[in-house]
Amino acid sequence: MSKRVLVKFSGEALAGENGHGIDTKILKYIADEIKSLVDAGIEVGIVIGGGNIIRGVTAAQDGIIRRTAGDYMGMLATVINAVAMQEACEHAGMKVRVQTAIKMEQIAEAYIQRRAVRHLEKNRVVIFAAGTGNPFFTTDTAATLRAVEINAECIIKATKVDGVYDRDPNKFSDAVKYDTLSYDQALQDEIKVMDDTSIALAKDNGLPIIVCDMFKAGNLLEIVNGNMDNCSIVK
Repeated sequence: MSKRVLVKFSGEALAGENGHGIDTKILKYIADEIKSLVDAGIEVGIVIGGGNIIRGVTAAQDGIIRRTAGDYMGMLATVINAVAMQEACEHAGMKVRVQTAIKMEQIAEAYIQRRAVRHLEKNRVVIFAAGTGNPFFTTDTAATLRAVEINAECIIKATKVDGVYDRDPNKFSDAVKYDTLSYDQALQDEIKVMDDTSIALAKDNGLPIIVCDMFKAGNLLEIVNGNMDNCSIVK
């Protein structure tokens, strides 16, 4: 069983069928899944994207908003999602801290690696918000960076599919699933596991990336218990 993990969710996942905003039913579902890990004695860090609110690349696509400003807007979106997730996790009975890469004292703690680890050791869930604090880096990269910094045993990327395929399984019925693949395979252009920077960072630090379906109830707990039937592993 893994002792400490970092779970990465996309912001879009929180939007549900609306495609934007936050669906509190999904918030509750995710909180319950996280609680199953906490109840099993797992120390949990979380990173959530901000795509349900705004994406920096999209905001900057017509040149009116500069990419740097767009990315900062995206970081703020992740803070909104982190606060929502904190509320849902606390409602489910967990102790939670949000740490942000951009200081905003009235809302959350500033990210301090040692403090984050101490929270985890005290069985508090730590939600890392505002990405890395730098434009041009995705929340995938932020998730990998935080996972390495807190010495997580793996990063679990919770998605809408049950693993990594050679092509989009929603578009191609003959798509083939990988049970395991190497970091170098994952860096191939046609296999979009995470962005290249995050995979390269995981490779450099020997951090396994587990890709799974977040909407399969109990999946996260099965994975940390060693059942890898419903996921793909990059290592």
